[in-house]
Amino acid sequence: MRSGKPDQTRPGEFELIARLFAPLAAGWPGACGLTDDVAYLPLEGDLVAPGEELVLKTDAIVAGVHFLVEDPPDLVARKLLRVNLSDLAAKGARPLVYLLAIMLPASIDFGWLVRFTEGLRADQQAFGLHLAGGDTDATPGPLTLAATLLGAVPAGRRMLREGARAGDGVFVSGTIGDGALGLKAIRGELAGLTPAQLAALAHRYRLPEPRLALGARLRGLAHATMDISDGLVGDLEHICEASRVGAIIEAVRVPLSEAARAALARNPALIESVLGGGDDYELLFAAPISAEGALGALGRELGVPIARVGRIVAGERVQALDQEGRRLALAQRGYRHF
Repeated sequence: MRSGKPDQTRPGEFELIARLFAPLAAGWPGACGLTDDVAYLPLEGDLVAPGEELVLKTDAIVAGVHFLVEDPPDLVARKLLRVNLSDLAAKGARPLVYLLAIMLPASIDFGWLVRFTEGLRADQQAFGLHLAGGDTDATPGPLTLAATLLGAVPAGRRMLREGARAGDGVFVSGTIGDGALGLKAIRGELAGLTPAQLAALAHRYRLPEPRLALGARLRGLAHATMDISDGLVGDLEHICEASRVGAIIEAVRVPLSEAARAALARNPALIESVLGGGDDYELLFAAPISAEGALGALGRELGVPIARVGRIVAGERVQALDQEGRRLALAQRGYRHF
């Protein structure tokens, strides 16, 4: 991305669609080659099997809010798909197709768009997605990108935020806090870490890993699920609100990467960013504590660690406790757009 006058070499809207985006839709006939105003998805056929229902998800990312203006275009594209895929993962869904809407400021040149579509192509192949259609628009800024993903789940096997029960354990996948700390690493706000540690955190911020295989295996095990996009504490509050329960998080149980552990060792106050900073895109779910052993085995099978970080309790509040069992007063409980 660059500032300055509009790039006169950037193709017009329809040429742009034909040159860059139509090839991404070539593998799915319902996209009509991106030459029409709509796309078609048969409710039964090659993509959707009998006995399945559709799951729909829309998420947008905005330059300067969800990604940095200077981030590589291919990683921006992949993050756009992955933040949506993460929500499908939390519902145990398999991805099918997506719609893409891009609002382009004049400063976006053709080379940026080429690299952007290369990122889309890479993750289409990685996750079995097809582009179905979308829209391109001009905007005075900032660059805004939105994707609507359609997935499928077996009918009657929905996993929702509601359903957590007092006595359940609170579980997470992967490691927590890397996304928020990764943004700090990119901004030069983490002192004393090695270049490898800084790079590892930055990578987690720029390229989250949707836990699709794990999400599908949680059907029938988890009572309530979502992904961690806005922060562990804040997102657990969403589950508790929908389920009409409370929860306790034990900070000492929260799984940390080696880089995050090193950052906290230098600055313990970063625990607030770990618990409330967001951008992890790991799975968060309530399940019976008796299933902890089975969940651990499942995590080992899939290569995705699963940790119990707390428990569901009667009440309405989410509390985070330190290693001495004292309540942590968190000013930052989760990201809020408004």
